Amino acid sequence: MDLLEDDQPGRNEPEYTVSEISGAVKRTIEGEFGRVRIKGEVGRVMIARSGHVYLDLKDDRAVLASIIWKGQAAKLAVQPEEGMEVVAIGKLTTFPGQSKYQMVIEDIRPAGVGALMAMLEKRKKALEAEGLFDPARKKPIPYLPEIIGVVTSPQGAVIRDILHRLRDRFPRKVLIWPVAVQGEGCAPQVTAAIEGFNAMTPGGALPRPDLIIVARGGGSIEDLWGFNEESVARAAAASDIPLISAVGHETDTTLIDYVSDIRAPTPTAAAEIAVPVRLDLLAGVDSYGARMAQALSGAVSARKQRLADLSRALPRAGELTQIARQRYDIAGSRLDTSLKAGTAAKRLAFEKAAAPLRPSILARQGDRMQARLDQIAGRLDIALDRRAERSRAKFDRIAAGLTTKGIARNLSSERDRLSRTTRAASQVAGAQVRAWRDHLEKLDRLRETLGYQATLERGYAVVWDGDTVVTDSKAAKKATMLEVQFKDARIPVGAAAKAAPKPKPPKSGQPSLFDD
Repeated sequence: MDLLEDDQPGRNEPEYTVSEISGAVKRTIEGEFGRVRIKGEVGRVMIARSGHVYLDLKDDRAVLASIIWKGQAAKLAVQPEEGMEVVAIGKLTTFPGQSKYQMVIEDIRPAGVGALMAMLEKRKKALEAEGLFDPARKKPIPYLPEIIGVVTSPQGAVIRDILHRLRDRFPRKVLIWPVAVQGEGCAPQVTAAIEGFNAMTPGGALPRPDLIIVARGGGSIEDLWGFNEESVARAAAASDIPLISAVGHETDTTLIDYVSDIRAPTPTAAAEIAVPVRLDLLAGVDSYGARMAQALSGAVSARKQRLADLSRALPRAGELTQIARQRYDIAGSRLDTSLKAGTAAKRLAFEKAAAPLRPSILARQGDRMQARLDQIAGRLDIALDRRAERSRAKFDRIAAGLTTKGIARNLSSERDRLSRTTRAASQVAGAQVRAWRDHLEKLDRLRETLGYQATLERGYAVVWDGDTVVTDSKAAKKATMLEVQFKDARIPVGAAAKAAPKPKPPKSGQPSLFDD
């Protein structure tokens, strides 16, 4: 026996298992390269349900599969997007399950300002296509808000500049929502702050702001990148509260500036836009008061002069009533004479009308009216007697027609009508019963056709255990007495066949040998 066994003499290649060769390749790649920095273009990007990010890094000749674990992906300042030029930092390793090598990315950054600007321009075009930059959707800023919400860092000069400017111009209540204004937590915190202010209840324990200011000092594009994130832009666009963006200096422009209702060049300018100058308002009010008093005084003086001018053209009040007063005096002097003459004329007319009215004339008129009344009363008695006679004769004619013979004729006619109706009903009922009987016979024939008896006629059989049908071998083994039913009889089988003197008659509706 040789010291080294070799099934195939003459071959000296080392032999590995699949796992061994995969492990050797993994150790070689990880030991040779370790941590690397790779520059390339982001290709396909896929976020798994687990939260891991799978992407491709490529150039014009090769593609490198890469992965960012869930915990590391949440810490990235910039999320990778397809077509983005990036510099990825991580380590090379292998994935034995698919026989491929890949890069585990620990950090990924845009490859210079140009890549950031290209990505920013891409996002800007996408949001603009959705109409988020449309001036028609921008809300007006309240002239004098009661409460102002400020989204910024609590440290630094920005919040102090805003508060100082508000205090100088017009002191207002300010709610500060502290956020990180750069770095990884900037975008989610600013988004949460805008949505949090909008979720407050108006008039609640912590009142809802009437205006929101999102502010940050100047910086590089990398420092301001959190305000270019899509989540921040969409939160600002969806805000029901008017929003002023004051991010960076006047030359700095971020996505939130396009979707906000007003863009301020600096945080201090945002405070100036938010409130007017209180002293200017007071001076304006005083100026308006003085102008109003002067205008009222001038208007009253002008109307007073106009009234004086018009009054000179009008006659005096005494002159207007002189003629009427004179006519009144003349009429008053004639009133006594006119009343006396009128009274004498009325008295004369009354005496002329009363002269014919003597007691004897009234008595004669009363006698004539009484005679006429007696004549009408006599005629009324005769008319009532004639009406009563006519009514009595009509009643006698009606009563003569109400005899027993007429009633009997009516009863006979109704009896004949009832008999005809009864015969017709009997004929209809008989026809209905016959129809039901025919239908029942058809159903019975159908029952026999569909019943198991027709199946027995075709050569099949039914196995019974007493009154129970046996449908499987397990029930047959447990049965105490088995009978097989054919189309003409039920026959015991096994031990039951020896004990039984003769076949058992089938149940009702089942054929047997004893049926005639």
